[in-house]
Amino acid sequence: MTDEKQQKPASAQTLAANTALAEKLDFENRRDFENAARGHVASLEGGTIATGKGTKVWDLNEYGFLDGEDDIDTINPSLLRMARLNMANGLFEVCDRVWQVRGLDLANMTIIEGDTGVILIDCMTTAEVAAAGLALYRKHRGDRPVKALIYTHSHVDHYGGAKGVLTQDLIDDGQAQVFAPDGFLEAVGGENVLAGNPMTRRAQFQFGGLLRKGPRGQVDAGLGKITARGTVGLLAPTHVVVEPVERHVVDGLNVDFHLAPGTEAPAEMHMFFPELGVLNMAENATPLLHNFCPLRGSEVRDPRIWSHFLADAVERFGARTEVLVCQHHWPTWGRQEVTDFLERQRDLYKHIHDQTVRLMNHGWRPAEIAEVLDLPPSLREDWRMRGYYGTVSHNSKAVFQRYLSWYDGNPANLNPLPPVKAARKYVGYMGGADEVLAKARADFDKGEYRWVAQVLYHVLFADPNNQQARHLAADAFEQLGYQAESATWRNAYLYAAQELRHGVVKLPPRPVLSPDLLGAVATTTLFDFISVRLDPEKALGKRWQINWRMTDRDETVCQTLANETLTHIMDKQAASPVATASLPREVLVGIIVGKISVADALKTGSLSIDGDADAVTGLFAMLDTFEMQFDILTPGPEHL
Repeated sequence: MTDEKQQKPASAQTLAANTALAEKLDFENRRDFENAARGHVASLEGGTIATGKGTKVWDLNEYGFLDGEDDIDTINPSLLRMARLNMANGLFEVCDRVWQVRGLDLANMTIIEGDTGVILIDCMTTAEVAAAGLALYRKHRGDRPVKALIYTHSHVDHYGGAKGVLTQDLIDDGQAQVFAPDGFLEAVGGENVLAGNPMTRRAQFQFGGLLRKGPRGQVDAGLGKITARGTVGLLAPTHVVVEPVERHVVDGLNVDFHLAPGTEAPAEMHMFFPELGVLNMAENATPLLHNFCPLRGSEVRDPRIWSHFLADAVERFGARTEVLVCQHHWPTWGRQEVTDFLERQRDLYKHIHDQTVRLMNHGWRPAEIAEVLDLPPSLREDWRMRGYYGTVSHNSKAVFQRYLSWYDGNPANLNPLPPVKAARKYVGYMGGADEVLAKARADFDKGEYRWVAQVLYHVLFADPNNQQARHLAADAFEQLGYQAESATWRNAYLYAAQELRHGVVKLPPRPVLSPDLLGAVATTTLFDFISVRLDPEKALGKRWQINWRMTDRDETVCQTLANETLTHIMDKQAASPVATASLPREVLVGIIVGKISVADALKTGSLSIDGDADAVTGLFAMLDTFEMQFDILTPGPEHL
């Protein structure tokens, strides 16, 4: 008898679906493999990176099953191709004075040799992999100092490794600069602080970090293999680019910064190096279809604006560009090749936007649009436009949401029953769980995995302990994962199967957010984070104002509690506060993340309170704590 918790092989229907796709694609075209290998100097030694204590934070050896060129029947053949492309790793010479470190994390580190040192463009996710990447470069090019660090945008895989390549002391001494686009810290705060906990949980599905690597597990993340583990930090920018185009001289080189807000990230920018003929498009022109809204969640991106900034970059820099680099994947060489690629990317995003809006204007609903929308052959047949990260399907739904919200206009969907109540009604109307399961098994045998997963959602929300439903839903998710061309869809499906079979992974306790991250974001974001943690039942009937003074910087905050809601105003002090708290901002961060209590800070003298100290202590006692490993596939106990 088959163990229901074991992974299953690809079904006949999955094999047929993957074979049918493979027959439509040009696997003889090896141009991407040539570009991915071009300029290779050295691979990551041993394929691993570890902390000083020996804990591995990166291990490419786990992907040894991708060696060779044989088909793997539990991996979509198109995704398998990208997974093998993303195995290229190490140090690469792009052109004179331009180098890249790739395959040591999800993102790249681009290194520009200036007159006296190096300019780093992005620094990967964690300090450990960033340090290893810089060390690999220096091993082959000498110990050149870092003169500037440029953050292309506000996603953690591009700034989180900052403290592995640079120190605050070097910045304070004026030996290094840090550049970022306008709105960078605000965007970091919004995505990674206020919504950081649920995004991190959902990212487990998007990237598959808790899946085993293997033919029936995680094989890729689309933009790269996976996000690295290790220490996430942030060094605040010293220079913020605010004009649409700004030229700065950085370590002897002219750099034209080209802002592209509201594209792949809320705060993003491109760079053109006129003396080198190199255009860096950040994450706005990678050789795949990107996300308009990733599965982990984010503000919905505007593909119309995204397309506009791609067109603008071509107009401004295309005629002078010899090499295009991005902060994922491999470069594109040759002026005409660069222009052709950017124009296709421009049209890729605009086509999905325009055709979604066209069908939306005909009254089509999100799922109806997603079911039929496809790319024209000129884009669909280009490997560099295919949906390894985003998909036409969920991108079209994001466009609908951006314009018309979550609501499809049908009042039946305006105020529906919540999932558990609705599920119990659905299952009851369908004759009970046993009847649903019998029909679902028959549909599973016919390969109708989407429907099986959809209908068993209701069975599991009616009764999350129904083991037969859990096992059959897991089997359906698994086959959908094997068929998925998108790495993120595969990861989501396979991780769903894993959780249904084995439960939610229990992770060791950790701070709700990195103190380093909180230490770098704007002070107003710290107070917003306090606000979103307020439990209104604990604040019932309370009303006060507290003045805050950051003793290590010229910042004051007036915080108000009223109507079970916290608000604050920067650079203001209340005339009659219940208390005035004075402390270095670092101490406030420590209190927020639970490293130190108010009482202990008072004892050490790092915090002084004039007025009612109990009000300050009481504030933090009213704050909620967040469990990261909350239920997604079944209802949490509070909903049953």
